[in-house]
Amino acid sequence: MNKDILICGVGGQGTVLASKIIAASASAEGSQIHSAETIGMAQRGGSVTSHVRIGDKAHSPLIPFGNADLLLAFEPAEAVRNLKYLRKDGVAIVNTVASKPVTESLADTGYDGSNMTAYIADKCSCIFVDSDRVCAPFGSSRFFNIIILGIAAGSGKLGIAQDTILEQIEKRVPKAYVDINIKAFRTGYETGQGAGN
Repeated sequence: MNKDILICGVGGQGTVLASKIIAASASAEGSQIHSAETIGMAQRGGSVTSHVRIGDKAHSPLIPFGNADLLLAFEPAEAVRNLKYLRKDGVAIVNTVASKPVTESLADTGYDGSNMTAYIADKCSCIFVDSDRVCAPFGSSRFFNIIILGIAAGSGKLGIAQDTILEQIEKRVPKAYVDINIKAFRTGYETGQGAGN
């Protein structure tokens, strides 16, 4: 399998863990992996982008513009910022819930992500996800990173087996949180199966 996946969001959303689970899962299935993270600010709320390149066609860890098969966006403005990486026939899975930066909170510009999602919908094939809604049964938005992995796997866009990802969740999530993260992944997987049809 050859696939380029770009994961983007803001600090504190768990994008790096999501990228590590994808990379480890693809490696466990026998694929060659290149990956890298680019972090805009060394604090919560700064832009974070992870590149995961699966297969033997990639010769560097960073995805060239217009080459990503899949964009997993944890925040709508970050999705727009990184849309240049997505290929013309690529798919974006995008959280519709905005993560407001400090500057927005101070200026009260009214940013809610809706303009961003409308823009994205016009530019590419998309699966939109309301993180508040899908995370509500788990009591925290901190599980969105695992839920979006489930959506990507369930939709068939990730190309990695469900059991392989579950094994990596068990290995990489603190033991006390494994069961709830497995439930979160399965919730996302079911959501993705509906979205992938």
